[in-house]
Amino acid sequence: MRTAITIVCGFAVWLSPTLKASDEVLDRVDEALTWSAWQDRARLRVSGSLELEGYTFQYPAPGLIYTDSHHLLNPRLNLFLDAQLGQRFYMFAQSRIDRGFDPSDSHLQIRLDEYALRFSPRDGGAFNFQIGKFATVVGNWVQRHHAWDNPFITAPLPYEDLTGIFDVAAVRSVAALLDWSQVRPRYPGTEDGYKPYRLPVIWGPSYASGASFTGTMGKFDFAFEGKNASLSSRPSSWAATRTQWQHPTLSGRLGYRPDARWNLGFSASSGSYLLPSAQPSLANGHTLDDYRELVLGQDLSFAWHHWQIWAEAFETRFSIPAVGSADVFGYYFETKYKFTPQFSGALRWNQQRYSPVPNGAGGTVRWGDTITRLDLAPSFRFTPHTELKLQYSLQSRSGGTDRHSSMFAAQFIMRF
Repeated sequence: MRTAITIVCGFAVWLSPTLKASDEVLDRVDEALTWSAWQDRARLRVSGSLELEGYTFQYPAPGLIYTDSHHLLNPRLNLFLDAQLGQRFYMFAQSRIDRGFDPSDSHLQIRLDEYALRFSPRDGGAFNFQIGKFATVVGNWVQRHHAWDNPFITAPLPYEDLTGIFDVAAVRSVAALLDWSQVRPRYPGTEDGYKPYRLPVIWGPSYASGASFTGTMGKFDFAFEGKNASLSSRPSSWAATRTQWQHPTLSGRLGYRPDARWNLGFSASSGSYLLPSAQPSLANGHTLDDYRELVLGQDLSFAWHHWQIWAEAFETRFSIPAVGSADVFGYYFETKYKFTPQFSGALRWNQQRYSPVPNGAGGTVRWGDTITRLDLAPSFRFTPHTELKLQYSLQSRSGGTDRHSSMFAAQFIMRF
């Protein structure tokens, strides 16, 4: 905690005397990066954020963090483009310079993570058609997954905990599934050799490529999408040039807002979780479409005075012809309280449970350890453009030899 965490916090403290002065500069930058023409019918805006994250944890690295060390310092630059022509057409894009889509100690790279064109057939945007590469419509965390909007530094457990499902090969036996899931005991503090191949229920915001149709009717809103990859797919498969639409994933969400405080939603998704390259490993007589990820989700959000509450639950089934159905249930509940206009605190309770599968000896065994995690995150906004967040996470597993682990994280954000 005295390395990467100290660097992030020290950087924020070192800058704090000049943040208010720099805030005026950032306001002018914001004005300079906004253009309009044709009596404001055409508008273009460039914005972004500079983020510096530090992590300290017990080896091996948890979730979607990739490093061989106990510490990680992860810089990131986000650039956003928003353009609108009249009331009907809107385009957005997001580019990032970092060490990988997920925190890692690899070399810096530049990527175009999102790009989409949206068309509204009616004025007011009650109905929208969108095509491109963009975040999934499933659930409610994706709507606030960017660092400035997320009260925490990491994602909830269903979005980053790795299961025993691979996308490069099909499971051929229960023994292989248990091995890939790391259910069998291993020495504490040893590396998970299967981590580069394992998939979560939903990989972060899931920027897969495709099209969506969204709309609002009174207190109801809906969203449907067809994408080229499943919710569990890894970032390298999201681009249309990497994965085509021979085995599309269909997802949707139906929302209900009884009043301004509440937002309730139900989501569903179905798609093949295997890459085309996994074809040789399929069970005899089966196709990629037989290896499907089925997800049912429920979500709610509530806001009242200084309180904000969010919750999601996902019932997920990975169909495995050689084994049967491998089910997993994951959920989280988080709340944020604003103590002052600048200082707030958040708490999140996460859990993920795995179903039993036949053990080959007439009994059953759970195909994954039950994971429980508590996240605590205070944050302080120095100015409307700068924020420092801290996070402590305590996680426990139902099996194995390293049942308890903890993580400290810090994140400084400057947006423009």
